[in-house]
Amino acid sequence: MNNLHLATIAIMAANILASLKGFNNHTFFERYKFGVGAIQAGQKDRMVTSGFLHVDLSHLFFNMFTLYFFADVVIDWFGPGKFIILYFISLVAGSLLALYFHKNEPYYSAVGASGAVTGILYSAILLEPGMRLGIMFIPIPLPAYVLGILYLFYSIYGMKTRLGNIGHTAHFGGAIGGYVVTLFFKPDLLVTDTLMVLLLALPIMLLFILGKMGKI
Repeated sequence: MNNLHLATIAIMAANILASLKGFNNHTFFERYKFGVGAIQAGQKDRMVTSGFLHVDLSHLFFNMFTLYFFADVVIDWFGPGKFIILYFISLVAGSLLALYFHKNEPYYSAVGASGAVTGILYSAILLEPGMRLGIMFIPIPLPAYVLGILYLFYSIYGMKTRLGNIGHTAHFGGAIGGYVVTLFFKPDLLVTDTLMVLLLALPIMLLFILGKMGKI
């Protein structure tokens, strides 16, 4: 892991350059951030450009740090071209889900690569579910699929309670994008890892059930 392929470097560079520009230019930041009202008014480009802006250096670092650890898993399986496709589809999927759930909130705004990065993370988990990952406050590394499922359940809770200043909806949308594109690129997982495919689909199904019921 962590070979830092040229494709990963290119995406990191785009995020860093756009974010630094946004830190120093408020007009630039406001024009290209995700904003429901502006998107509904026709500025669809914000659904992509917002994924390259960040609130501050810590926000940028956390997203790039996570990408650094999981990008090469996806690249090793699919190659750099499909990795980039998966990244951008996850980014757009995060924006689309955010737009869907916040369509009646014209002042809702967000920035960050979290949706795209979560798509890469969820793809890596689907491809390598046996990976063991450690997180703060849990001293024993857990199987990647367990953390992936728990993270999406946490995202549902965050969406429902509006927990923190975090774009939980974009995270979840990105994960859906990563999940769907991974299965599109490698459909034999439906046969070789059926149980894992179903387990990772559980929080996605729960989200849409709760959405249909008006619970979220």
